Amino acid sequence: MCDYSLHTVASRDAKIDDVLVSCRFPGTETRGFCTQDDPLTAMCLRPGTELAFERDVRIKGFFFRRKVGAHLARFRQVDLNKPTEHHDALEFSNGRIVKVTDLATGQRARVLQMPADPATRPTATPVTIERRATRLCAAHQAGRGP
Repeated sequence: MCDYSLHTVASRDAKIDDVLVSCRFPGTETRGFCTQDDPLTAMCLRPGTELAFERDVRIKGFFFRRKVGAHLARFRQVDLNKPTEHHDALEFSNGRIVKVTDLATGQRARVLQMPADPATRPTATPVTIERRATRLCAAHQAGRGP
């Protein structure tokens, strides 16, 4: 997370043991995560981040909030081929996938674990396939590669 619709909101990366709160940010209809101490800063999650909610998670509905039926979730992104839609989602332990913007506000979750895969970490300059292939070929020719 931070979804495309939160680019005008201050943000920071979440850390292990952060307690996040589902919230709606001023000046936007988008929902996301903030901390109780700083409700104006969006907490950014990397795909694969695991969260534990205090209670059964609720999602907004037209008249009533519905329960998801789970407390544990893994952050992921969906619908990446649709640039004008929200991408941030949670995949719950029961298999249900819910977009973060559909969460009811005020729910608390603790960051349990961050993804171990370094490929999911943000990089200053994106590595293209051609650049990676060039590095692998150079390493192979130098006798350091596969």
